[in-house]
Amino acid sequence: MSLIERITINPEICHGKPTIRGLRYPVEMILELLSSGMTIDEILVDYQDLEREDILAVLSFAARFCQIKHLEPVSV
Repeated sequence: MSLIERITINPEICHGKPTIRGLRYPVEMILELLSSGMTIDEILVDYQDLEREDILAVLSFAARFCQIKHLEPVSV
């Protein structure tokens, strides 16, 4: 499984937000933990069903998302 394949989007899980492997860990939450100063090892201790590759996938996803040049608004 490539890193980016670890990030899944399912409308039935976390309101369709990107999550890690279909678990209820939104990418956004992991980014917030990292930005608060937690290390990867600290996150892995607190969330034992996550793997190091999951955290790296979150960072890869965020990097790719930042490369998007233009977002189209979606009408609801």
